[in-house]
Amino acid sequence: MVKRAVISDIHGNLEALQAVLQDIDKQDVDEIYCLGDVIGYGPNPRECIDLCRDFSMCLLGNHDNGALFDPEGFSSGAERAIFWTRRQLEDPSYGDAKSRWDFLAQLPRTHRENDYMFVHGSPRSPLNEYVFPEDVFNQRKIERIFGFIQKFCFQGHTHVPGIFTDTYRFYSPNEISMNYELNDRKAMVNVGSVGQPRDNDPRSCYIIMNGEHVEFRRVDYPLQVTREKILEIAELDDFLGDRLLEGR
Repeated sequence: MVKRAVISDIHGNLEALQAVLQDIDKQDVDEIYCLGDVIGYGPNPRECIDLCRDFSMCLLGNHDNGALFDPEGFSSGAERAIFWTRRQLEDPSYGDAKSRWDFLAQLPRTHRENDYMFVHGSPRSPLNEYVFPEDVFNQRKIERIFGFIQKFCFQGHTHVPGIFTDTYRFYSPNEISMNYELNDRKAMVNVGSVGQPRDNDPRSCYIIMNGEHVEFRRVDYPLQVTREKILEIAELDDFLGDRLLEGR
């Protein structure tokens, strides 16, 4: 049985990624999957890409796509961050810039293994669609999204971890004591965010999959270090650093 760590939404936050990888090292996992947004917002895009190249599987996120092409639909702050990120990746003085671009360009938008589907956004729109906890009250949306799921789907994008069921329920990690058993009902699992948590908990979040058992894990990291880096870069909005303190 393969034991797998699934992470998402690193967003150039090297300190968070390093802390999560240290935690993963203690869990005796066989593989690491990443659901995208390796870059964007954060101050260390090159270093994060270099670490992710060793993962068993990595998907394309909308910020990764924005760096490759155009950041359509991004806020002004996110757009400035993407243009700054692009310049960092184009700088030839920091190792092999071409290999980093090649890595991003080859990332798939979806990954399937039997009953398991992996996306960044949603099974209906793998790159861009957000599925928020409150969407369970929009039964039409949830019903259509679940129509694209064979059994289980793992996603990121919203930075809000939890379990969506086909009975129009959402369970936050705290509601289920950080553990969930996948069963004969369809489920979507949002694995949370490594580098930009937004569920009012500043700790990084990821999951461990062991068979059909899902464990949510929270990891402390030196967020003040990341925040100070962001504040020192004029092209990155101070808000992107300040929000790390509250996980929002």
